[in-house]
Amino acid sequence: MTLAQYAMLLIIGWQTYNLARDGGMSIAEASGQLALIGLLQFLPLFILTPFSGLAADRFDRRRLGQLTVFLQLLCAAALGWFTWNGQITLVVLYAVAIVLGFARGFAGPALSSLAPNLVPKAILPTAIALSSISWQMGMIGGPALGGYLYAIMPALPYLVATGLFTLSLLTLGMIGDVPQPAVRRDQRPIGAIVDGMRYVVHNKMVLGAITLDLFAVFLAGANALLPVFARDILQVGETGLAQLAMAPGIGAALTAAYFSFRPIKTNVGPKMLGAVVVFGVATIVFGLSTSMILSLAMLFIIGAADMFSVYIRQSLIQLHTPDEKRGRVSSVSLLTISASNEGGDAFSGALAYVIGPVAALVAGGAGAIITVALWSRLFPVLRTTKTFDPPEELQDDEAAQAAPR
Repeated sequence: MTLAQYAMLLIIGWQTYNLARDGGMSIAEASGQLALIGLLQFLPLFILTPFSGLAADRFDRRRLGQLTVFLQLLCAAALGWFTWNGQITLVVLYAVAIVLGFARGFAGPALSSLAPNLVPKAILPTAIALSSISWQMGMIGGPALGGYLYAIMPALPYLVATGLFTLSLLTLGMIGDVPQPAVRRDQRPIGAIVDGMRYVVHNKMVLGAITLDLFAVFLAGANALLPVFARDILQVGETGLAQLAMAPGIGAALTAAYFSFRPIKTNVGPKMLGAVVVFGVATIVFGLSTSMILSLAMLFIIGAADMFSVYIRQSLIQLHTPDEKRGRVSSVSLLTISASNEGGDAFSGALAYVIGPVAALVAGGAGAIITVALWSRLFPVLRTTKTFDPPEELQDDEAAQAAPR
């Protein structure tokens, strides 16, 4: 699924930027179209994510995942048809971006909250690392697939994505029954959503980890501007775009692979903060670079640093959250990830429209570094957390729930 997603998303951005530039827009104006694509994907995610988290806690997470994959399959097929017939337009791309936002809004909580039910808690950090390898391999192979297939025939990436989404549907259907958390029948849906959000706000570890990612990646997101750098700054075309988009995934995958064999066990909080600083510095250097080799190296470091932070953050969130709230807490986490990714794409594109793409990335990288300094003071627990172990009271509660009745 990830392979298909990233192939499709890369080409959506590339087609959007090229249609805008070929239509007579300036670099700044075309960057604004990339901002609009990010915004149209983010708004459905922002609106639906709290409800999708509740759905993940109350309904079969496997079935929800299958429905979201089917929606993405339809999007890929539609884009393939329009591109094949030479009828692709900005309006079509905008409409598909909205549908993708709906699909991904429900996919995240359902699939991410499924993982802790499939493996024992003791090996969850390792399982997250292995899952991240699979995800990062999709991030590596997806852009390569999209960019090189597009060079052969523009509709081909979408047609291949359609086939991959079909395969994902089949593999999700092979997962057996998994335990569903107990549902409080006396709690209304809105009350359940508020309960999940309240837990995040009151748990300083979870809140600090989630919002650190929100602001750092929101400010320093480079992905949305890759078409700008590929076409007009580095001038490397669609195959160069594929290489640029692959580089963060390669860095992230190698980092995740290392953690699957040598998981982090000590000083997890300070290491997470340090990884975000590296992320910000590499973003600044990438924004200033006019060398393809240096740009690839910085994107590699960006991906590695982001994976370092994601590995620690996701492990802390999952292990510091009761099972009956994981869907809703995952939805809040997804909401901030969406705000930082799709919302960050919109922000980066809009900022590039105002001050130019290079200045936008330099300012964003500096903003990520400043965020770390502020969060170290606002959430001192991030500096003092040494291990992944959850609080004793949470361990006692879960042990009591697991005991035979």
